[in-house]
Amino acid sequence: MSSFFSLESPLYKFMSRLFDMLKLNFMWLLAGGPIAMFLVEFFLAKNGLGAYRYLSFIPLVFIGPATTAVFSITLRMVDEQEGYIGNEFITAYRENFKKGMVIGIIALIAVYAIWLDFQFYHAAETLGRSSTLYLILGIVAGIMAFLHLIYAFPLQARYENSIINTLRNSYSITIKFFVKTIFLILVLVALLALFTWNFVTQFLGILIGPASIMLAISGFAIQAFRLIENENEARENSSDED
Repeated sequence: MSSFFSLESPLYKFMSRLFDMLKLNFMWLLAGGPIAMFLVEFFLAKNGLGAYRYLSFIPLVFIGPATTAVFSITLRMVDEQEGYIGNEFITAYRENFKKGMVIGIIALIAVYAIWLDFQFYHAAETLGRSSTLYLILGIVAGIMAFLHLIYAFPLQARYENSIINTLRNSYSITIKFFVKTIFLILVLVALLALFTWNFVTQFLGILIGPASIMLAISGFAIQAFRLIENENEARENSSDED
């Protein structure tokens, strides 16, 4: 029985990882802007300022550096190499603040543009007008945004590069490891379905949902990164021998 509760027991490791995910998710919600967004929205609604609801989205400009900071930790979690999560998060947040913010803003603009396109599609459908073009544009834009952004934050967390090259590399990795990315999509869909299943799982999703999704992406991303790193190392060794 004592071994069941020891530091090396599966129960202790599970509870330790769960607590880490809770902390990491809370730091993302706090530093990334979602908590501030809901507080601002509540304040505006309470004071009859619903017309200014758009102001509640301003705190989300910090979602980029917070997401990059989470990935810097979850990439190490996959290898079980993470240390003190709080210190690591703050350090990564500061180091990736500018570039992370730019990538985050790009992601927000892309999501808003896609959402707006589908709103036009539904409006055209309601009015009985041709809506096929809006649907096609929305789907194409969604696919392109996914290809350029799915690995962008893990890349920013792991490597030093320009923003343009980070987005390009995300696209290249998605195409190069297309089958793996399809499996990743299935995993993400399963997680989203789980975290929206009922009230209990929705509450669980608030507690650990975003961090869990980023951990899942990290598991796939680190495999792709290692393969590419090994290929580059083999290519360099081959050129040195020549």
